[in-house]
Amino acid sequence: MTLTINEDLRAYIDPLTEDEYAALERSLLAEGCRDALVLWGDLLVDGHNRYGICQKHGIPFNTIQNQTFKSIDDVHLWMIDNHLGRRSVSDFQRGVLALRKKEIVAARLAQTPSPSAKPAGADTTARPVSDPPWTKREVVAKAARVSSATLGQIEKIQKTATPELVSAVKSGMISINAAATVASLPEEKQVAAVAGGKKELRQVARQVREARLPPKPAAEPPPDDASPDQLEIHRLTQAVAELTEERDQLKKKVQHLTIALAEARGGQ
Repeated sequence: MTLTINEDLRAYIDPLTEDEYAALERSLLAEGCRDALVLWGDLLVDGHNRYGICQKHGIPFNTIQNQTFKSIDDVHLWMIDNHLGRRSVSDFQRGVLALRKKEIVAARLAQTPSPSAKPAGADTTARPVSDPPWTKREVVAKAARVSSATLGQIEKIQKTATPELVSAVKSGMISINAAATVASLPEEKQVAAVAGGKKELRQVARQVREARLPPKPAAEPPPDDASPDQLEIHRLTQAVAELTEERDQLKKKVQHLTIALAEARGGQ
């Protein structure tokens, strides 16, 4: 059976890694193709890797038609929902997929006539249509199983990160948090950081965070006519301020080290 392969559709979901592909090939050779390939007409929607392996080794396979598709957007939404439920998909991948779904839903909403534009004589007492949940950030983040803050970082990476930095996030070389920080740099600095490897990426992210810290305010001198007691009070006040600043800096360093440790564990 010959199926139509749409390259854009095949690339819509991140491809398997070499290890994942090899594991799938071993499984199909040992157990056959147990899950049916999903079609829309003769267009292959789900099962591109299985189809390629089955064609290579002459493994029989079954197909099933999805009768709910009306447009390519319906196909994309089905693919997104299908992959959002898989455990093997990373936080970054789920965030990207959820944001894609948000874009499709928002585009459809923009093309839908306003519920307030009713013909003459229509019942105006009907309840207004509420905003679709997928236009709300917290709903998108929940579907991606990430926090709203992490979803915002993924959006930033998509908009400003170089392809090299995006690849580093996908491979686990750098965390989403650190990648969003590095993505604020000019493109050439992002590329150089990725080329330097995992250690360089972490160091660059830390430097960017530290550069964002507010400058230390200059201490005000005591009055010229200050008494000895006033001078002592001024000295103690200044010492307290310096100790407080030092404490705050240490707390931030601990936070940065905690993030770095989490990144190191995540890359193992």
